Order: sequence, then C-alpha cells, then structure tokens
Amino acid sequence: MADYIYTLEIRLTPDQQRGVTLVQDAARAAGMNVYLTGGAVRDIISGFTIRDLDFTVQGNPLKLQKDLEKSGVKVQSTDDDLKLLYLTLPGNVRAEVAMARTERYDKVGKPPIIAPGTILEDLRRRDFTVNAMALSLNPGSRGLLMDPYNGAADIEAKLLRVLHNYAFVEDPSRLIRASRFAARFHWPLEERTQQRYDSAKENNYIEYISDRAIGYEIEQLAYEEDPLHIVRTLEKEDWLKVLSPHWTTAKVDTAGLSQLMKTRQQMNDFGYSPDPAPAVLYFLTARLNDKEISDLRKLIPRKGLVEAWRDLEDNAKELARKLSGKEAATPSRTWKLLSDSSPEMILFLEVTARQQAVVQKIRNFFGKWRQVQQKLPLPEMAELHITPQLPEYPKIAHDAFLLLLDGKLRSRTEILKFLKPLAPPPPPPPPPPPARRGRAAKAAAAASGNTAVAPAAPAPTAKKKGKQGPGPVMATPPPPAPAPAKTPVKAAVAKPTSAKPAKTAAPKKTPKPPAKKAKKRH
Repeated sequence: MADYIYTLEIRLTPDQQRGVTLVQDAARAAGMNVYLTGGAVRDIISGFTIRDLDFTVQGNPLKLQKDLEKSGVKVQSTDDDLKLLYLTLPGNVRAEVAMARTERYDKVGKPPIIAPGTILEDLRRRDFTVNAMALSLNPGSRGLLMDPYNGAADIEAKLLRVLHNYAFVEDPSRLIRASRFAARFHWPLEERTQQRYDSAKENNYIEYISDRAIGYEIEQLAYEEDPLHIVRTLEKEDWLKVLSPHWTTAKVDTAGLSQLMKTRQQMNDFGYSPDPAPAVLYFLTARLNDKEISDLRKLIPRKGLVEAWRDLEDNAKELARKLSGKEAATPSRTWKLLSDSSPEMILFLEVTARQQAVVQKIRNFFGKWRQVQQKLPLPEMAELHITPQLPEYPKIAHDAFLLLLDGKLRSRTEILKFLKPLAPPPPPPPPPPPARRGRAAKAAAAASGNTAVAPAAPAPTAKKKGKQGPGPVMATPPPPAPAPAKTPVKAAVAKPTSAKPAKTAAPKKTPKPPAKKAKKRH
C-alpha cells in the first residue's frame, strides 16, 4: 500500500495532486468513499503521460457540484443519466467524477440498465483489464490498489485484454477504443481479444454504437499526444467514418497539426501548459463543411471544449489586431499583452497568423526578449539588498526588465542608477554590549591597558588592605575621575601625578610600631 502512495505522489503533477486533494476532501465531507480509477491508474502504473483524472464515488457525485465550485473547480457539463460530472480542476486539469454503478444489457444496441453499485461492481463493468483498477483515496486505505482482473500484469506484458466474451457486443464503442489504445501505446490485442474483435467487426456490431459514445471518442482524439497517428489508425480500421461519414485524413490539415504540436512542445519548455484540444479539433476538421462540423460539436460531452473550439478563430483575430496596433507599439507593451493573453490563443495564433510582424512578436516573446532578463545585475542588486526576499522585488525586477526591453536602460551603470533609489535602507547596527561591572570590568580594563575607564569601586578595597600595614598598596591612589570633554588630556593627567608625593609622604608621620612600646614596659 505504501508503494502506491509514493507512486501517486511522484507521478502526478503538482496541479494534479491539488486536484486529487480537492475531490478527495469534497467526497469525504459528503460521506462518500472515493477512488481514482480507469485510465489515470493505468497511466500511473505504466509510466505514460497522465492526461486526465477519473474519480469514482460510492454515491451521487452531482451532490458534490456546489462544494467543488466553491473550491475553484469549473463544471463543464453533467450527465444526469450516468450521474457524471465533467470538470476542469485548478491548473487546467481535466477530470471526471462518476458514480460507482452496475450496467446490465438486455439487448444489443440498447442502452444499459444502470444502478448504483460498489467499487468492485463498477470495475467489473469496464472494458479492458488495464482500465479495471482503482486506487483508494479514503482514510485508512489510501493508496491501496484494487486489481481484481490482474490489469497490472497485462500492463507489464503490454497487452490489451477484454474482461469478458461479450465486451464488444454490449458496447461497440470498445472496438474504436481498442484501436485507439493499440495505436497510442503500441500494445497488441491479446489473442482471444483479437478474435472477439474480428468477430464483432465482421458482424458489424459497430452500427449499434450510441451518439454519447461517438461524442466521447471524438473528444478523446483532441487530447491524444499524436492525434494524426490515431486518426490514420481509425481510418484504416474503418472507424473514422463511424465518427463522421465524410471524415478522412484528406480532410485533416496535417501541416498545421504538426506545427501545432511542435509549438506546443516549445511552449512547454518555457513553462507554459496550453490546452491544445480546441486547436487540435480545428485542424482535424479543417476541410469538413460547416454542417459536418456542427454535427460533431453537438455530440461532444464537454461543452467548454465545444465553445473554445467555436470561438478559436475570432479570439485569435482579436489578439492579432491588438498585436498590430498601438497596444503592442513597443516591446514592453507587447510583452504585457502576450503575458495577459491565454496560452491557447498564443499557441493557435503562432501557427495560423499570416502577418509576419505578429509572428515575429510572438517569437521574440519566447526567444530573444527572455534573454534580456539575464542583463539584470543580480550581484549588484544583492549588494543593494534588492533580493527576492524583498516584497517589492518582483515589481522592481519587472520594471527594470521592461526598461531594458525598450532600450531605456542600456549599460550596467544606467541600470544601477535606476536601482539605487529603490534599494531599501540598510539594517540598523547591532545594539552595544552591556556594561561590565566588578571583576569582569577590571579584567577587561587590564587586558586592554586602558586605566582611564577603570571603575572607582576598587578604592575601598585599597583602604581595607592599608589597615594591615604599610605597603605599596596604600601608596597607590584610586584612579581619577574622567576629565570633562573640554579639559585637555594633559591637564587631566597632571593633577593626579602632582598629588602623589603628598600621599606617599603620609607614612612618615605615623607613630612607632607597637612592638617597641612593649619593650619599654618590661
């Protein structure tokens, strides 16, 4: 169990981890058991890119909608029949939350009879063993893998195996899914699965596919890493015309699609994560007529994806207009405009723009303008205490960068001249050490040789020692008080030296020792 907790943490991106926590907490607050299921578990174990998150709850997920929306989750659409939520989690993470259910097919081509079920019953209704696994997200069992059909072994063997003999008959869309998975993972169908696949294809069970399943398969094409390869595979198996009767690879803008995926990878390298799905659908259907495209859009379950696809051209034209006008008259204004624009718009416009000036500005945004940031004198900024720990640091660095972009700061001297007035005041000096007293002060004065600062406290000690008999200790006067600031140093020293002879002559006037008086008494 601990191994899969660790795997869950290292395989998910930070945004995906936060999404898992959001759904997990919402389900826990509603008293529902929640599991990560399907393709997400398969990709976590296999090492493939985790494209989306599939959650299954034992209960009605529609009851979680309000709590999820309060947490910043966007609900793209809902399916009241299947009790299903299509979500976009913070960080642009796609997710689905479905009810654990059973499915019973009374007749080929008819929709299944659905009823709430347990997580094990939900896994039993799925298509392939590699998708029939679940990871618990519940307290006490978090990270526990449920794999009743040994899907992990098939992942290791790189095989696609259906769960039962009637898998393709009950749900013909599994024929398309089998071809799509085989093309994506480069995994063959297991021998008996291949036989059942061929039999279902020969008997033309695909004619019973539902519109909901067609819409789901169209949507999945938009999120493939190599959509052109998948489309070619579906066309070879005669499944592409099932999705749309007039859809062929000849209707695909292959050059634009290839450039789109290349540009997307470059943006990923710069830390941007645009969602390419709307643009992928745009290029996949570039040569279909308006009615055919409209029919496809009606079938896709995620309405947010449909709207983004529909508005793609208009939004890109608006961004191109701004890049050609006063709003992008200088490099700094262009930088601000592109920084505030959606990555999806920049991605699409970079591929489709016809104005050379617009294309060049986008390339500068991802190219040479980023190198200007390296001209900021970071060591000198640190000496001025302009460091990332300073609350104003992001604004100061950004303002300096924009001035560098526009050529208003050219040399290091000019940059430092701009930065110095913005530097914070130096920190206050440390407080002085506390004054020493008694023996510690005396020892410190002796060590430094500075008798002028010795305290007057030892004077009584000298008198006490004088009662024991004459000696050099009594001859030593107490240290003089410090001279006033206006008195010259020489005068302050001369006074105690002139007083010394008078004090040293005092022992001569003392009476004779008591010992001699004792002899006269005898």
